[in-house]
Amino acid sequence: MADEAHVLVRLARGTVENYVRQGKLSAPQEGELALWAKERAGVFVSIHKQGKLRGCIGTFAPTTANVVEEVMRNAVNAAARDPRFHPVTSVELSELEYSVDVLASPEQVADAGCLDASKYGVIVESGYRRGLLLPDLEGVDSVEQQLEICRLKAGISPDEPVTLYRFEVRRFK
Repeated sequence: MADEAHVLVRLARGTVENYVRQGKLSAPQEGELALWAKERAGVFVSIHKQGKLRGCIGTFAPTTANVVEEVMRNAVNAAARDPRFHPVTSVELSELEYSVDVLASPEQVADAGCLDASKYGVIVESGYRRGLLLPDLEGVDSVEQQLEICRLKAGISPDEPVTLYRFEVRRFK
């Protein structure tokens, strides 16, 4: 998996660099990506600069034909459309670090006792509002923190009933 991990991270980096420099997507090289072109999954692309988050966008379920397309779309969105940040500039490109999370299908769980902040990502849902947090994030050490962050993201108050989902990820750096 380590070789494949590097392939997805290189794909994210190359996609962002091409998009920032030329304003368009390039066609990915087949070869090493062939396995990923056969798989469908939700994908998150995270971009860091000097150890700090610079952009993170993803999908909890597949929205494209395969993981390759999902990585490319989410890489561009993380770099150019994360509303928390200004779009990435060409000056920054050499300073950026990428990670790619490929998500397993979420499964509904009965309660918070079925969660583990280091192993599972979490989705909190109330009506049409939904908040998601990836697993094993720096500074998020408990399920309670995960749930609080998810509720805040979704605008769900602490006393509102929610449906909980958990999912595992394959994280590549």
